[in-house]
Amino acid sequence: MAAEFASLEGWLGHIEGLHSRPIDLGLERVQQVFAALGAKSDAVVITVGGTNGKGSSCAMLEAILRAAGYHVGLYTSPHLLRYNERVRLDLAEASDAQLCAAFAAVDAARGQVALTYFEFGTLAAWWLFCQQALDVIILEVGLGGRLDAVNVIEPDCAIVTSVAMDHMDYLGDSREQIGFEKAGIYRAGKPAICGDPQAPATLIEHARAIGADLLVQGRDYGFSGDKQQWKFIGRRQSRNSLAYPALRGANQLLNASAVLAALEAIEELLPVPMQAVRQGLMMVELPGRFQVLPGRPSVVLDVAHNPQAAAVLADNLSNMGFFPDTWAVCGMLADKDIEGSLRAMLPRVDHWLLTDLPGPRGARASDLMTILRGLGAKGRIELFADPHSAFLSARERVSEGDRIVAFGSFLTVADVMPVATQSR
Repeated sequence: MAAEFASLEGWLGHIEGLHSRPIDLGLERVQQVFAALGAKSDAVVITVGGTNGKGSSCAMLEAILRAAGYHVGLYTSPHLLRYNERVRLDLAEASDAQLCAAFAAVDAARGQVALTYFEFGTLAAWWLFCQQALDVIILEVGLGGRLDAVNVIEPDCAIVTSVAMDHMDYLGDSREQIGFEKAGIYRAGKPAICGDPQAPATLIEHARAIGADLLVQGRDYGFSGDKQQWKFIGRRQSRNSLAYPALRGANQLLNASAVLAALEAIEELLPVPMQAVRQGLMMVELPGRFQVLPGRPSVVLDVAHNPQAAAVLADNLSNMGFFPDTWAVCGMLADKDIEGSLRAMLPRVDHWLLTDLPGPRGARASDLMTILRGLGAKGRIELFADPHSAFLSARERVSEGDRIVAFGSFLTVADVMPVATQSR
């Protein structure tokens, strides 16, 4: 018999306990429940995978398509402060009532099938989207692609933003192995966008083998720009005199050009005028991705949690100008490449405030300190029980001209964000 809960918190507690493992890659169970759910939509579906840049790309797609007047559903993960952030309808978070109804539908359809938290949430988001009159549905892959729950839904276009070393216990220990897993979201005869200029050969070969219409950054499309504006150069069209995306960071042009390549590839299904592109790029928002809070001292929030993302963060920090001291609030998960991530940030940080993260996957601050010492880190290194305590300690001691950067995990940024945004 299907469960019933009066609150979103009740449902979330229920689905957290359904499966013995938080991650159980494979599509058989999800396909079974997906078929039983019977939810269908005529909306155009865009699936977005990749190691880094997925969230930014989804946010740009959502903003541009809404500016073009389309009704848009967006599913992303993980969330920072509220589960509702994961499911959006026309830029607004789904309500508790909507999510509860969706969870109830999935629970009724699954019978005795044990779904993971992510699988349950993915099917619930899809069911909710199918109850709406949507023009387009944007789905962010959770982990990998080929065996991710999102991949039971057939896309009209798929984007792989980048391929880097992350989740190696599940996806493989080389870019070639990981690239093959990411390419699993591509479909025969459908546009397949690769935003990584160094696309792994396995990704290219898989797209060719299944007959996908592959477009690779730097080969089939690209961009150019100066300090004032940039230009998208596509297969059939160019979009000139574009303002830089409101999302900060030099890497955002890689994401934005992949987004525009995707929109060009499906323009017969979803034509997008130039003004909507301009408006969407200027208005897009995504908390926790090189988010610079107003006021002084400067505070930067970034969920960077692998070496590639940390290297991009370090580069973005170097472009911010001069700060006498940079204080890093850092907490990471133990299954990440901690050493590689800290090494990338080492040249940009003067003082380290390391923090434990909760749960079985959370790394201990003392372990981070050992790694930093092994890398030859200089300056102050202190340990804290949680990220918000570390941030408050930094804020008490920094000079007005200094900078605080919180990074290393969604959990780190989520714990810092409420205290960092108070009284600024």
